Amino acid sequence: MTRKERELEQLLTPSIEALGLRIWGIEFRGQGRRAMLRVYIDNEAGVSIDDCERASKLIGGVLDVEDPVGSSYTLEVSSPGLDRVLFKPEQFAESLGEVLDVRLSYPFEGRRHFVGRLNGMERDEIAVQVDDEDEVVIPLANVQRARIVPQFD
Repeated sequence: MTRKERELEQLLTPSIEALGLRIWGIEFRGQGRRAMLRVYIDNEAGVSIDDCERASKLIGGVLDVEDPVGSSYTLEVSSPGLDRVLFKPEQFAESLGEVLDVRLSYPFEGRRHFVGRLNGMERDEIAVQVDDEDEVVIPLANVQRARIVPQFD
């Protein structure tokens, strides 16, 4: 998470929690004069379109008053979905046993992309079973993006 994304999460969390929801993650991408702000919301019972609409209106109001972006932006509010991106260490811990698609910031064992089952997490590392015999231990600091790969049995 970037400094700006952490700042936005701190600013928006109290308002989102007041709706009975939680912020799953935030993505902020500056694109020239137009920035994109994605806020993923979640709760135990799932997220409805009405939840997204209420959260979007509330977030828009907070951002209009506080103006932390400082430029034009597009706001998207959605559920994390089945193929959810994992943003925080506790989300990795909650996802043990799931198959992940992990993209790295820099090569690890000659690769920047791993797909496999999340076998464990300890401190600031994750263990991913990439095939029947190979398990790799990856520092979270090197994870650029990790997404759950839905399994339909």
